[in-house]
Amino acid sequence: MSTHTSNAAAGAAHGGQAVDNIALARKTNTRGKVLTASMIGTTIEFFDFYSYATASSLVFPALFFPHQTSTTQLLSSFAVFGVAFVARPIGSVLFGHFGDKIGRKKTLIASLLIMGIGTFLIGLLPTAETPGWMILAPLFLVLLRFCQGVGLGGEWSGAALLATENAPKGKRAIWGTFPQLGAPVGFIIANLLFVAISYGISPEAFLNWGWRIPFLLSAILVAVGLWVRMSLMETPAFQLVEQKQQIAKAPIATVFKTSWWQMILGTFIMLATYVLFYFMTAFTLTYGTSPDTTDKAAAAAAKAGKAFDPATFVPGLGYTKNEFLVYLIIGVIFFGVFTVVSGPLAEKMGRRKMLSIVTVLIGVYGLCLQPLFTAGTAGVLAGLIIGFTLMGLTFGPMAAYLPELFPANVRYTGSAISYNMSSVIGAGPAPFAMVALWQHSNGGSIFTVGLYMLVGAVLTVIALLLAKDTTHVDMEAELA
Repeated sequence: MSTHTSNAAAGAAHGGQAVDNIALARKTNTRGKVLTASMIGTTIEFFDFYSYATASSLVFPALFFPHQTSTTQLLSSFAVFGVAFVARPIGSVLFGHFGDKIGRKKTLIASLLIMGIGTFLIGLLPTAETPGWMILAPLFLVLLRFCQGVGLGGEWSGAALLATENAPKGKRAIWGTFPQLGAPVGFIIANLLFVAISYGISPEAFLNWGWRIPFLLSAILVAVGLWVRMSLMETPAFQLVEQKQQIAKAPIATVFKTSWWQMILGTFIMLATYVLFYFMTAFTLTYGTSPDTTDKAAAAAAKAGKAFDPATFVPGLGYTKNEFLVYLIIGVIFFGVFTVVSGPLAEKMGRRKMLSIVTVLIGVYGLCLQPLFTAGTAGVLAGLIIGFTLMGLTFGPMAAYLPELFPANVRYTGSAISYNMSSVIGAGPAPFAMVALWQHSNGGSIFTVGLYMLVGAVLTVIALLLAKDTTHVDMEAELA
């Protein structure tokens, strides 16, 4: 009896020592390095995407689709904008596989390189009016936009895991807001650049070469991001997966076998966020800077050397692009502030409860779009501030909530597929669909655009009701 007890005690001690050795063997990153590396990558990612979104609204229609009507130019430009969202699931599978096989660090470096190179080359691309490039220019624009999407497909999940898998207990949602801060910071940098460039040079020079500057300057941000990420160590969760020899042989197959329901829920949990995001950042810029009278529309068409048909005119808000970009930047400040606020709220209330309340408010906001944005400048500013506030509150907790849905050894793949499949159904068609709804409305109303947002919110609320709260999940212990 005593021998058995002593053997059991020795075994337990040996097992405890093995666990301790595993814990001691794991190397950790410093708090500052983790938060900087996770934030700078998503800042570059969103800087690149905002640069493209702004250019697709302001200059790409005329530069890459010069022989179409103004309406079809805009729709074609936003259709190319949506190409990246088709590419993102491919990137999520590719980088998710390697993120769960070889680690978060190497995968994050590769995704940043692909994203950055694609953006830089857009800045060098000849336009459709360059001799011999009428067909090649839009074709290469699609190809480079596809590369952006592939890189983005792996970037977000890696940055989210870098932050949350390194976070101390009870602070995952707080640390997770740092990669999310890349969205408002990237937006502000990109749009301040566009405003400064357009103020500093003539409209003709901006159309000829000025629009290229943000794309070319992205190379500096990529270099800084690579320098920071090269010095990182693997996250504790992935180190533990390696030490336990639990790396999935085929992460994509494993995640579909063990976590298919979580992927469906994660996709729809993110849906309303994406619809709101691209309403605020892509659609409003187009709507806000479109002429509000037939006289202004006719003058703009004459300046562009195009025929004007009053029968096809749909009024916008009539602001200049610099005026409206300033309004957007004011709104995005609230986006950043409430992204930070969302972390402590998600820890205190729980992810699911907080997101459910915010998503209901997004649906209500959709119903208020028409009266808000047609109430003059004060109404427009109020609409932008309210929308971006909701954006921060819904986007901030996602870097914690989506990864927490999945086991450690398929977490990169599962969260990446959920996030990016949501982009396909939520973000990809949103700018195109919203422009089409507005263009076919009665007198330029955006009421149907608001209904589109409401539908996205309803689907997300249903997914949240079916999901579990993950606030207290152990991200290291759970394996597929």
